[in-house]
Amino acid sequence: MTTFLGLTILLALFPPAVGQSRPQPQQPAAPPVTLPGGASQLQETHGDWRVICAQQADQTMCALSQQQSDKDSRQLVMAVELTATSGDKAEGTLVLPFGLAVARPITLQVDEGAPTTLSFRTCVPVGCVVSLAFEPTMVSALRKGTVLTVKTIADNAQETAFRISLRGFGSALDRTAALSKQTSINRE
Repeated sequence: MTTFLGLTILLALFPPAVGQSRPQPQQPAAPPVTLPGGASQLQETHGDWRVICAQQADQTMCALSQQQSDKDSRQLVMAVELTATSGDKAEGTLVLPFGLAVARPITLQVDEGAPTTLSFRTCVPVGCVVSLAFEPTMVSALRKGTVLTVKTIADNAQETAFRISLRGFGSALDRTAALSKQTSINRE
């Protein structure tokens, strides 16, 4: 099964063109960026979370992710992928299946904490996308929590909930931040 990270890397490296592009002056090539041990890819498991880094050309992208698939069809049901902008901030995407009322908001709730309301951004061939930007307060709650519940409304007006385990979230976020920082230091 391919990871959603591949889509993120492609979008980061090849953003959609808007208007006409002008020729850019040639920049000197940056020295190659390396992961620990000179690896070109890295994959680790932290509880129910995966840390994935991949090097493509002179860029290294690191993210933490979790996916849930249907046991029988093996079709993707939910995927969340985050990059660590620091040890207490993260941003990324949540992909949910088709068949949801995308005009209706969704809510995120860590355990019994206060819910946060978000909106769908768009739908792509793998599902419908919600942009995530977690500030220090939310990251702290995610680190201490056990389950992130995503509530949405299905097309048939029934409430639908997806439960994302937070086991290993803190160590996965810390590792992603450390690897991201290390690769950015290597670029300098």
